[in-house]
Amino acid sequence: MLKLAAILLVLMIVFGVLGFVVDVAGALARIAFFVCLVGVALSLVGKALRRD
Repeated sequence: MLKLAAILLVLMIVFGVLGFVVDVAGALARIAFFVCLVGVALSLVGKALRRD
């Protein structure tokens, strides 16, 4: 019974760390997406201003 509890504890810690890593990766992906979106918008605005 003690071995089972130890295994479950280790699994809980591992999945907790993995969940945290996935949350951080998701947040970084969202930040990168918005940075790219702003870059595309600035590029389009720059092209529009240069044409006039």
